[in-house]
Amino acid sequence: MLLNLFNEMRAAKVPVSVRELLDLMDALKHRVVFADMDEFYYLARTIMVKDERHFDKFDRAFAAYFKGLEKLDDHLKALIPEEWLRKEFERMLTDEEKAQIKSLGGLDKLIEAFKKRLEEQKERHAGGSKWIGTGGTSPFGSGGFNPEGIRVGDAGKRQGRAVKVWDQREYKNLDDQVELGTRNIKIALRRLRKFAREGAAEELDIDGTIDHTAKDAGLLNIQMRPERRNTVKLLLLLDIGGSMDAHVKVCEELFSACKTEFKHIEYYYFHNFIYESVWKNNLRRTSERTATFDLLHKYGPDWKIVFVGDATMAPYEITQAGGSVEHWNEEAGYVWMQRFMEKYKKLIWINPYPKDSWNYTTSTGIVRELIKDQMYPLTLSGLEEGMRFLSRG
Repeated sequence: MLLNLFNEMRAAKVPVSVRELLDLMDALKHRVVFADMDEFYYLARTIMVKDERHFDKFDRAFAAYFKGLEKLDDHLKALIPEEWLRKEFERMLTDEEKAQIKSLGGLDKLIEAFKKRLEEQKERHAGGSKWIGTGGTSPFGSGGFNPEGIRVGDAGKRQGRAVKVWDQREYKNLDDQVELGTRNIKIALRRLRKFAREGAAEELDIDGTIDHTAKDAGLLNIQMRPERRNTVKLLLLLDIGGSMDAHVKVCEELFSACKTEFKHIEYYYFHNFIYESVWKNNLRRTSERTATFDLLHKYGPDWKIVFVGDATMAPYEITQAGGSVEHWNEEAGYVWMQRFMEKYKKLIWINPYPKDSWNYTTSTGIVRELIKDQMYPLTLSGLEEGMRFLSRG
């Protein structure tokens, strides 16, 4: 049984090994959970999934494997031993319901009626007062109101209990292949962290307070310490306008997430490629510019540099002086990129286009060569890989 679930997870590309399968089997052997599908779901997910971005894949695999249970066909009877039914039912009953169950002649009679109803029913049912299904007043099913009932499956609302989370797919936004949002961008950016305690002592140091109080014979001696902050310094350079207009939303989400996750962050805009100047305010891009040399002098080699752009342009915009489509640039764009590469050892380029499309544009290949192929797609997995590179060393 568990081997088939394991195969479903592998097919859904959940990174699970035989070690996790053996651990799950051992947990069931020791009855960590028993006769409860919800508890089994959480146990299996805890043991077999080590990264929350794979939760949605696990939910889909779990649903695919247990889909047959909702049809309540003949296989259900083989999967639900009688002792499971008794234990599950008795566990859910209140004292009042135990008294009410006598209206059906006791638990043995109720289970006998349940088995008979299983043999008669040929399809899924919702509502009503007889068939096994969801809702309704039948003594069998899920989400109904009959106090004398046996719960089968979780497709119903269970009157205040949680519905099957694998059908809800609550974690689909964490999947590393889905469209990005600010929340999961933040999760990816958190791989780029280097914590230190700097600044004013504003946070209570509990361990220090206990230690000093003990040394002072029990006289309270409160100790404070600086707040622990992410000390990574990030310089964000964003391509704006032209073909990047199609990616405004996701770039806004990336920018918002960066502003939240990093205390030390600076940002500037450019168009298509980096030249002799950049700007902060796009409405004043022609009147208020910052010399690129100023950036190179102001931000030290300990800063992490992230370019964001689609790298889609005419090749001469990178390779030729005067190649810019907006102004005459005295030096070719590649010269400026070489200067960045000489000063900053941690520099990456985030591309909003899928990786499998990069080979269709010559300019993308030129950019990748200039930055030693440190280009990553603007996906959750791409951001994590990029942050992993920046965090090394």
